Amino acid sequence: MQASSAQPHDSGSSPGDALYPDLRSRRVFITGGGSGIGAALVEAFVRQGAKVAFVDINGEASEALVERLRARYPGSVPWWRRCDVTDVPSLQLSIADAAQALGTFDVLVNNVASDDRHTLDEVTPDYWDQRIGVNQRAAFFAIQSVVPGMRQLGHGSIINLGSTGWQTKNAGYPCYATAKSSMNGMMRGMAKALGEHRIRINVLSPGWVMTERQITQWLDAESEKELMKNQCLPDKVMPEDIAAMALFLASDASRACTAQEFVVDAGWT
Repeated sequence: MQASSAQPHDSGSSPGDALYPDLRSRRVFITGGGSGIGAALVEAFVRQGAKVAFVDINGEASEALVERLRARYPGSVPWWRRCDVTDVPSLQLSIADAAQALGTFDVLVNNVASDDRHTLDEVTPDYWDQRIGVNQRAAFFAIQSVVPGMRQLGHGSIINLGSTGWQTKNAGYPCYATAKSSMNGMMRGMAKALGEHRIRINVLSPGWVMTERQITQWLDAESEKELMKNQCLPDKVMPEDIAAMALFLASDASRACTAQEFVVDAGWT
């Protein structure tokens, strides 16, 4: 792979270094937390002292993450369960069991997603349902599960991971683009009713984030040139950059923010 002038941030500190005292002991549920952006989210909230639960379909990656966090943050091991989020009853049972173990959730991060490539001609009804199940339906029913508890608490923050891919008209995943664009509609359709209970709902849309999967499958010399051409900033967007924004949106520092999309893409869109 050809080296690029686009480099990870090198400012001497991590975006996850900021501390939000109000997040200590808050209960946070994250979907798709075993790897990639999800793993960065899990670690960022654990670092804040939050009580974290996550689900993921990849058991091996999830166990490795938990063991790494156990060594790094003794006493703050996240609760986790293997779960296919397209199985809504299983997802909702996982949320209920996690709440039984940790307490009513203050924060929900709907992170789980799959941007597998496909063409319009290849899509069957079953494939459509599976893609929507991962990228859209799981978020809706996770929200449905946590909102009653948030109403009792009198507050809450729901963070739905969106995408800039559909906004830049990327080809190659029309089902994913459809599902991710609907995160904005879901947010706007719920914000008023949830806001009456001080439950905030926002969309956090990453740009091209340098997860291991993205680097392995899609990053090459040509795509790095595209990155440099389109981003305003010369730095690659890292999973920790997404986690840093999620911390802000989960914390009381963003208490007046709801029904908004927050884009972390180094100025691409």
